[in-house]
Amino acid sequence: MKNWLKRFFLIASAGLILTFAGFYIWSQITYKPAAELFNSTNIQNQNEKNGYFLFQPENQQTSNGIILYPGAKVDPKAYAYLAEQMTQKGVTVVIPKMPFNLAIAGINKADTIISERDEIKNWFVGGHSLGGAAASIYAYEHHENIKGLFLLAAYPTDSSDFSNSNFPILTIYAEKDGLTTLNDIQEKKHLLSKNTVYYKINGGNHAQFGIYGEQKGDNNADINVFIQQDQIIREIDRWIQNIDS
Repeated sequence: MKNWLKRFFLIASAGLILTFAGFYIWSQITYKPAAELFNSTNIQNQNEKNGYFLFQPENQQTSNGIILYPGAKVDPKAYAYLAEQMTQKGVTVVIPKMPFNLAIAGINKADTIISERDEIKNWFVGGHSLGGAAASIYAYEHHENIKGLFLLAAYPTDSSDFSNSNFPILTIYAEKDGLTTLNDIQEKKHLLSKNTVYYKINGGNHAQFGIYGEQKGDNNADINVFIQQDQIIREIDRWIQNIDS
């Protein structure tokens, strides 16, 4: 009996190890920044520090900061164009590197960032796809310290119900998105606050919320990636300015 139990636990342990190893390998196969990103940003000079990538406005102080949670298995650097363009509008942008490249495994990453950047008085938290869902949990649990939540091809989790609040939310979604569809956005609309701004990108798709090429399950976009990116940047900037005014 003892030998049988010993063999059972050895087999079970080996199974768990193999399962975790498989999961880990899967999690490390990420969507990398596309070539055009390196031609349009200084991302090659950007290094991870303290578990995140920091983009700051040059030669000016700012009190506004964005924390952007990446989509599942998307390299944080894939959002460098958005980050650099926002710094030109006077906003600091921080993109954390997530455990297993999944934001849902690092929901509280914003805590470290906020504690280390005392110069930022107004924090806006958000993310792309699964990163947006994770950010919604963080914003819901820390709404007293966050000025607003932005959702890029994303929607809140069922446990993050903002419907009875006036918490500022921006949700940007795309017409051709094959992963976060228009129906998905509509079905989760009841979780959003009374103070939600909606923006639809005509012709846009899921992958072009970052710059990392095509994504499995997505539809082809009808517009160039930089056209979509510039719309996202414009709407986030406009939303922040309206909250500040």
